[in-house]
Amino acid sequence: MTDKKRPLEGLRVIEMGAFIAGPFCGQILADFGAEVIKIEAPGHGDPMRQWGRHRHNGKSLWWPVLARNKKSVTLNLKTEKGRQMAKELIDSADILVENFRAGMLDKWGMDYETLKASNPGLIMIRVSGYGQTGPYKDKPGFGSIGEAMGGIRYITGYPDRPPTRIGVSIGDSLTSVFGAIGGLVALHQRDKTGKGQMVDIGIYEAVLSLMESMIPEFQFAGEIRERTGSILPNVAPSNIYPTSTGGFFVIAANADNIFGRLCKAMGQPELAEDERYATHKARGERQGELDDLISEWTKNYTAEELQKMMDDNGVPAGLIFTPREMLADPHFKARNAIIEVADRSFGNVKMQNVFPLLSETPGTVEWTGPELGEHNEAIYGDVLKLDEAKLEELKAEGVI
Repeated sequence: MTDKKRPLEGLRVIEMGAFIAGPFCGQILADFGAEVIKIEAPGHGDPMRQWGRHRHNGKSLWWPVLARNKKSVTLNLKTEKGRQMAKELIDSADILVENFRAGMLDKWGMDYETLKASNPGLIMIRVSGYGQTGPYKDKPGFGSIGEAMGGIRYITGYPDRPPTRIGVSIGDSLTSVFGAIGGLVALHQRDKTGKGQMVDIGIYEAVLSLMESMIPEFQFAGEIRERTGSILPNVAPSNIYPTSTGGFFVIAANADNIFGRLCKAMGQPELAEDERYATHKARGERQGELDDLISEWTKNYTAEELQKMMDDNGVPAGLIFTPREMLADPHFKARNAIIEVADRSFGNVKMQNVFPLLSETPGTVEWTGPELGEHNEAIYGDVLKLDEAKLEELKAEGVI
């Protein structure tokens, strides 16, 4: 916790939708102080309450992180009363985040033109598989499909095997990051004009943005970048290398001066002057040969011994971390990269902190993912001015 004011305090965000694309955007905004009111269907809520490989006390270990700092209200958007209440909440908000299939909100009478008529300053962040326009806009889109279309699936894995996936939902999360950036850019523009706008981002576009020079490489050289496993072609040495205990250690010494320092650490300084390895181009042409040479050396040492030699010689290198190493590492501890937050169901939950770190107005995690409808009374009472009797009536009607 911190006594410093969080930078987005005073902003109200309505989050509509489910899973990761969209809700992770809400998490980012909530981490920096925005009041994020998450609208969930009565009875079951966001499927992320149940998702994940592991559960504790019958509850997902994913939910406390993804829904942290948010307030949960239940609302049946399939009912006319539910949609009207949603519009009233949106009228009180600065930002609306939604990740329904393109066109869904339009069918419910909550398209941007309608919403901004009563709230001209509204910023609407729309996250979808393919964006709000174009021939694919009505197709269902999940993160895996966006990753395939955006190009990252084709280049992930080894050349002699089918494309694989990255071990996290990178397409969904990346799209949410772009949504948050777009929302904050629109917020800055609103400060100048008083007018809101729509932020439209498709999952495939967020992934495409990471594809470096792949498009001009094809345009000018006719080359399609292929899967290369643990290396970048012609960038050497930069790979994983074996240790004496059977583990793996990452060394990135592809710059000329750094390669010289690696050679010194290996006790073979003459390699840095050898014409076969002396330049970036030469090392790239003998990438496999050079990796074999380094592997023959690293396999005689433990990861700890290699780390000390690399650190002593100024060579970028390190272990491949799992949560075990993260929780024990002094640098993680010094920067408070992993925090512990109290949770009513799980006790204290360890999770990643808020990033990036701001020196004057850092983000914080005030609470973990809320119970379904936990904030119904507070939000509907304070924002919509509904009394307890009205709330009971709406509950009986299946609206909340």
